[in-house]
Amino acid sequence: MTYSITRRAALIGSACTAILALSSAPSQAAAKIQRVVSPGGIGAWFVQDATVPLIAMEYAFSGGASQDPPTKPGVGNLVADLLDEGSGDLDSKTYHERLDRRAIELSFQATRDHFRGSLRMLKDNKDEAYDLLRMALTSPHFEPTDVERIRAQVISTLRRESTNPSSLAGRKFLEVAFGDHPYGRSATGTLESVPKIEISELKDYVRRVIAKDTLRIAVVGDVDPDTLGKLLDKTFGGLPAKAELTPVPDVVATKPPQRAFVPLDVPQTVVTFGGPGIRRHDPDFMAAYVVNHILGGGGLSSRLYKEVREKRGLAYSVYEALIWMDHSALFIGNTGTRADRAGETVDAINAEIRRIAEDGPTQQELDEAKSYLKGSQMLALDTSSKLAQGLLQYQLDKLPIDYIEKRNAIVDAVTLEDTKRVAKKLWGDGLLTVIVGRAPQAAAQPAAVTPPLKAN
Repeated sequence: MTYSITRRAALIGSACTAILALSSAPSQAAAKIQRVVSPGGIGAWFVQDATVPLIAMEYAFSGGASQDPPTKPGVGNLVADLLDEGSGDLDSKTYHERLDRRAIELSFQATRDHFRGSLRMLKDNKDEAYDLLRMALTSPHFEPTDVERIRAQVISTLRRESTNPSSLAGRKFLEVAFGDHPYGRSATGTLESVPKIEISELKDYVRRVIAKDTLRIAVVGDVDPDTLGKLLDKTFGGLPAKAELTPVPDVVATKPPQRAFVPLDVPQTVVTFGGPGIRRHDPDFMAAYVVNHILGGGGLSSRLYKEVREKRGLAYSVYEALIWMDHSALFIGNTGTRADRAGETVDAINAEIRRIAEDGPTQQELDEAKSYLKGSQMLALDTSSKLAQGLLQYQLDKLPIDYIEKRNAIVDAVTLEDTKRVAKKLWGDGLLTVIVGRAPQAAAQPAAVTPPLKAN
């Protein structure tokens, strides 16, 4: 998975019933993946699937929140919220009426490294859907009334997050991990920055980021390659040829162990923990992915769940995942517990992290993890929308077009020795830990072996 900040429409919870019914139909995940190149030279990974009369497209431009001005985090997020608020010759109301009338799903989001978009429609509505997307990308209005309305919504969300322990823990963790690097800033902005974002900065972001040279596209659905090529040219052909991106340096997250406490008067204390991870193209990545599943990514079967939830009853849930970005990588986990048990919870997590770092997993754990990860791959790509999302992510990760076919063999090749070596590499230094809530003083202070938090 990649670490992203989704916009209000990213989950598309209000999608039309007809589209939802169709998008839940199984897609041919094992079908042949083609590389289509339009007459104008725009490339896409494509799976032709006539199971249902639906087309799903996912696409991304390099940039994302890392292209926000250093003193104005949240610009990319605000752009994502505004691109469908009127464009071309359509005002915001008319634009949304056109989407609703044809049951077209269109959304945008700014992740850490990419400005992403999603488009889903019935086959018969493809021309109008792609035209509406073209207008949003090439001629957004950014009318002052629309900007202030959406800005108010973003500020309202930020105010709610300012009292949400999980949100505070996530933000603080990134600050601790990355300091003043772009990854350390809030992708959605802050209560200080969002009110100051100017319309000229929104337009400048679009001009610099939305361009053809960094565009990646994945399409799954009931359309032939020739028709798709024409639609791609019509939609993206008028964009600038080259983006003007600000270079983002590679960064390694702060070395553990460190601990921070954020006081907040809420019933449940939240603990976010993690540290430096494994980059996607590191030769050890798949071994890390497998052993991480054993530690904290396997849901009810993970070691952390068994130790923290089942054996001690300290939390309702606990998870941990690998996060990879273009310029860094993390492992990051989260749990919530009673304030008076926060210290005990952190100790239990630390103990399990130390145990797997020192001893690694067992052969049985490795075999079970491999079996699950191989079997779950097709289930993760069982709809046209999921498959399009997966194919886009593989492109962003710079994986080969036949990666789906190769993946299970890569999982199988991971040895017990690999997982033991990588477990020590990942978790041998301990944890960066952020505690948010009414934690007792003992939980709020660094342990004796943990140095105080250093300024970044």
